[in-house]
Amino acid sequence: MRYHIGIKVRLDSLEGDALLGEGRAELLELVEERSSLSEAAKEMGMSYRYAWGIIRKISEAAGAPVVESTRGGTSGGRTVLTPLGREMLDTFRRVEDALQEEARRGAFPHPRLTVDAVAIRHDKVLLVRRGNPPFEGSWALPGGFVDRGERLEAAVLRELVEETGVVGEVLGIVGAYSRPDRDPRGHTISVVYAVSVDDGDVVGGDDAAEAAWHDLASPPELAFDHDEVLADYRDHGHMRISKEG
Repeated sequence: MRYHIGIKVRLDSLEGDALLGEGRAELLELVEERSSLSEAAKEMGMSYRYAWGIIRKISEAAGAPVVESTRGGTSGGRTVLTPLGREMLDTFRRVEDALQEEARRGAFPHPRLTVDAVAIRHDKVLLVRRGNPPFEGSWALPGGFVDRGERLEAAVLRELVEETGVVGEVLGIVGAYSRPDRDPRGHTISVVYAVSVDDGDVVGGDDAAEAAWHDLASPPELAFDHDEVLADYRDHGHMRISKEG
């Protein structure tokens, strides 16, 4: 199965107010192309009044007008972007194009960091059925991306709770997995932790459609390289898990 990764970009002011998203950027582009707000609004299927309300919100967030209009004369008047409006639109499109190109190539400037949990109880391993691409519908170890400013140990326990409803405790590191093709979305490195959990019900949450216990010795086919991770754990896990100091 092939995947397409889309990038959504939003331009905000330094104060955190929304300036441009895809819809607002398209409106500004049409204003620039048509030299008319009414024609731009019509092409986007909205009323002039609604379009003007959007322009007003952008200008208020930017602290200055993003369009300027002239009236009368033989041309009947025109509306164009101000230098500020053009600069904002150019910045938005430049960043969006660069990120889309990276996504199309399936690459990012640096590998992204993820964590996964090997939670074992009574010779069973806790797995989640993925609710989103890639590998939608396949079983996998609970895990996900590390947030900025987050410790790896905190990230793996957070993902465990979000995807299974189970609270755990980190025992140590199973290993780090970095094969560049392990994730079709791009190069990701996963640090896998062994985690102890208490008895209790599990329930799929966040982007996990389901959570359940499976036999450690004969789990279903797993997404990513998680079959390799579990094989490593079964073969060497108890000997090589390193306790965090």
